[in-house]
Amino acid sequence: MPDRSQPHDARLVLDDGSAVRCACIDIGSNTTRLLVGDVDAQRGLQRIHEERVFTRLGEGLGRSGATFTPEKLAAVTAVVAAHERVARELGAQTVAVVGTAALRRARNRSELELSIEGACGLAVRVLDAGAEARLAFAGATHALAGHSEGPVAVVDVGGGSSELITGSWPGAGDGGPRSVRIAFCSSIELGSLDLTEQLIAHDPPSAEELAAIEARVQQAFASVDPPAAALALAVGGSATSLARLAGRELNPESLRQALVALTAGPAREVAQRHDLHSERARLLPAGILVLAQASRALGLPLQIGAGGVREGVVLELADG
Repeated sequence: MPDRSQPHDARLVLDDGSAVRCACIDIGSNTTRLLVGDVDAQRGLQRIHEERVFTRLGEGLGRSGATFTPEKLAAVTAVVAAHERVARELGAQTVAVVGTAALRRARNRSELELSIEGACGLAVRVLDAGAEARLAFAGATHALAGHSEGPVAVVDVGGGSSELITGSWPGAGDGGPRSVRIAFCSSIELGSLDLTEQLIAHDPPSAEELAAIEARVQQAFASVDPPAAALALAVGGSATSLARLAGRELNPESLRQALVALTAGPAREVAQRHDLHSERARLLPAGILVLAQASRALGLPLQIGAGGVREGVVLELADG
């Protein structure tokens, strides 16, 4: 069943016609997510409705580009079609479907694209790493109206890849995502799902398994040398799920405490104790270790951001 969130009245329709209602369906390695939002020049992006389903599309793909199974193709197609119906019922004028690392890797991604188009008439836009980074940056920084103290860094940890971006944000109503200025971008081919699948065999993970993940992450970040930033934001499922465990700032001590809490017992028990989805509890230890390494690379604690790729897509759709 999908997890749903409706921060605003889903029946809201603005009378003055100033807002554009758009929706993004984001097919990730761990989850498939829907965001419906209103965008106008004065208030920026207002979330109307959000939901997610753990579809685990990237499971078993690794880096080699395996294929999606028929069962996985059918399951993800059904979720996307259901999300599209919800978006239309809520009055979305435009609905976009995007895919990230799992679709970039799979040899038979065209089968999923054709299946989704046949089910709901929507074409899937497979984001390359650069486009994913730009949209994540735009989505994370769109609400920073009061920030004018220097470059911003955004860390986006997904299931199959992680992005570290620094740049500047032009401001609300000033060109949208296409006007984002990226100064540095590194896309790293590892994420919480990859690391968990490849290096964790126990529940909870052993100290040796966590050490192996940390070593793999350090190796992947060895050549990542981002320029200085004044503020660092963390987005993606790992970061947003950590808010209830670590607070809004992810610093070395809060991340350490969260890792201790998440490895104190089996994932199902930890999930119940901390009000997490059991699959997220299973993946979070690896996600924490990626976030910690990104924070070290930047020399800054990470603030949990208020948006990411989906918000960037909705802003881009509204911008035309």
